[in-house]
Amino acid sequence: MEYTGSSYEGDYKNGRLEGNGKYTFPTETRYEGELKDGMFHGKGTLFFPNGSKYVATWENGRALEGKYTFADGLPYEEENWEYCDGYDRRFYTEIKNGLKPAGRSQLTNRVPPREIPSGCYDCGDGFYDPKSRVVVDYNKKFLRNADDDEHNWIVKTCRKGWDEYVGLKQQTVAS
Repeated sequence: MEYTGSSYEGDYKNGRLEGNGKYTFPTETRYEGELKDGMFHGKGTLFFPNGSKYVATWENGRALEGKYTFADGLPYEEENWEYCDGYDRRFYTEIKNGLKPAGRSQLTNRVPPREIPSGCYDCGDGFYDPKSRVVVDYNKKFLRNADDDEHNWIVKTCRKGWDEYVGLKQQTVAS
């Protein structure tokens, strides 16, 4: 495990990971639960660095059935999905906690929203710098370089770290 950057705390049997344990991947994703012959087997949970989790029943390393929950507590539903659909565009935190008073917009599902570094965009999994075309996670670790399509999408749709006046502009009439 030292070669891959993973770590394990828990039970062993015949030199293999077996019983209950905690396996941490180099990506900081963590599995806690039952193992058999070095594989996830039985009941166990994957905890992701962004705060979300996947609780499942495993057999020989494969999930038989499970439930994914987003970091804010929203459970994923494959059918009857009612969050952020065409009829109700509220954030999940607004559904749980109610809407803010008039004049106070909730710009993200996170309360309070993240501070975006000046000149950058919040693209959902991190910050994007359009000058370097690099996306870093919220801890400022490199994630990826943005291609032209992603760059254009981020610039068009994502929150930015600066204010712009977008109100009515007076036009002067030439005489």
